[in-house]
Amino acid sequence: MDLDDILPRRADDPLVLLTKQDLDPFSVDELKMRIAVLEAEIARVRQKIEGAVNHLASAEALFKQ
Repeated sequence: MDLDDILPRRADDPLVLLTKQDLDPFSVDELKMRIAVLEAEIARVRQKIEGAVNHLASAEALFKQ
């Protein structure tokens, strides 16, 4: 799957800009910090997904009764 298939279509979207940013000017420490920030964001998104899935399951269970 190509990144263009999953990224938002707007050229000014922060995610698009992030993926196109030149990493050459960054030091190793800055790159490690970037990874830490991105991993924290991944954890936040996973938590949101889990909450949405649990909410949907709760709603479906409520209407099955």
